[in-house]
Amino acid sequence: MLLALADSAEFVAIWYGAQKIGAVTAEVYTFLPAKDYTYYLDYTGASLVVADRDTLPRMRLAVAGRRAKPVLLVVGANADELQAGEASFEALAGAASSELAPADTRTDDVAIWKFTTGSTGQPKACVHPLRSPMASYLNYARGVLDLRADDVVLPVPKLFFGYARDLTAMYPFGVGGAGIVFPERTTPELLFDLIARHRPSILVNVPTMMQAMLDHPAASKQDLGCLRLCTSAGEALPESIHHRWMETFGVQVLDGMGSSEAYHIFISARPGRVRPGSIGETVPGYTAQVVDDAGRPVPDGHVGRLWVRGESTALAYWGDPDKSAATFDGDLVMTGDLAKRDGDGYFSYEGRADDMLKIGGIWVAPMEIERCLADHADVVEAAVVGADREGLTRICAFAVPRAGAHLSGEALRAFVRERLSGHKVPHEVQVVAQLPKTGSGKVDRRALRETATTLTMGVLGA
Repeated sequence: MLLALADSAEFVAIWYGAQKIGAVTAEVYTFLPAKDYTYYLDYTGASLVVADRDTLPRMRLAVAGRRAKPVLLVVGANADELQAGEASFEALAGAASSELAPADTRTDDVAIWKFTTGSTGQPKACVHPLRSPMASYLNYARGVLDLRADDVVLPVPKLFFGYARDLTAMYPFGVGGAGIVFPERTTPELLFDLIARHRPSILVNVPTMMQAMLDHPAASKQDLGCLRLCTSAGEALPESIHHRWMETFGVQVLDGMGSSEAYHIFISARPGRVRPGSIGETVPGYTAQVVDDAGRPVPDGHVGRLWVRGESTALAYWGDPDKSAATFDGDLVMTGDLAKRDGDGYFSYEGRADDMLKIGGIWVAPMEIERCLADHADVVEAAVVGADREGLTRICAFAVPRAGAHLSGEALRAFVRERLSGHKVPHEVQVVAQLPKTGSGKVDRRALRETATTLTMGVLGA
């Protein structure tokens, strides 16, 4: 079952109903063009697609011309709006029995496909058995967050993103807690309003929205005292934003790192043991190693590839045996992430191994340059990618200025030159109004690489 509908009680009910009958669920972003839905339909071969009135026109375009058409189950549409091969969720639910026996499932049965974010290529589905969500619930939701019956969870990302779906619509149900769902795009104004009205205890956040909330003109007037903690994931939380958050809102932030391959968060800060700039310690039930390219452990304080073991490891990437073999080995995930561990067992995120740039024969980590640019008083956000220029790799940086600030690419290059080695200075810098993002809120580096390759670098969009 492919779910392509806005966050709602119906989304949650359909997702749980699918699990109860033993169906396999996969969720996709609701603000995608028809061509992207075509990709997901071709990739999954889904026999049933759940859409709503907003996604239905684009899903119809994706389905058109297909030899084997999936059934379209539509939420919120009247019978006279439907076409052949489409069914009304409300009509079917109204006619259904209130009794439903659960399927006879086992812990190794496939239940959930979690898509990778697609920030560096086409999204791939990580195939998870039933044991994955249960292990994550016990180890992270209970073992780290200590979810309680009186917790109310408010998510920033939408439910198609497993990070938000699990924390809002699954983990709280295990303890009798509650989650808040809303169909609108998430904005600081909407979040402040929902917090004021519903007084949640946990805010499921991402660094980009934390920055936006801090930059809102009314930030200092907000009462976030109902929150006992805020989680952050998707991308590493810059230390500067973490400090500003604490100074402005005073709400403890538990930064964490997870992946679709490992199901959810496997490294996280712990309540009372937070170190800004670190993604925390391993979650109970998981072990993590930093290794070299040959898989040998590197000493503490050195950057290497991150390998993780745990009960919630995916079985494979759907339809990609070569990539699966390079990533999974039983309960081991050989991630493409770079990390560093200190002597106390705290990890810091150092970027993606496949994002590393070789400049003049020396490896350069884009994240180091991004952190440097973000230290500029007038830079809100920065991203660095490599672009090919006549066979040579060029460092191309994109920086988003604060409102009202006037920045130039040359000034930012000079700023970096004063702080980093010469081979780490970007060859070109674009000042842009915003960075492209994936549906889960991550920087879309594939789009940036295309821009860096095809556009003449300069000052754009400021």
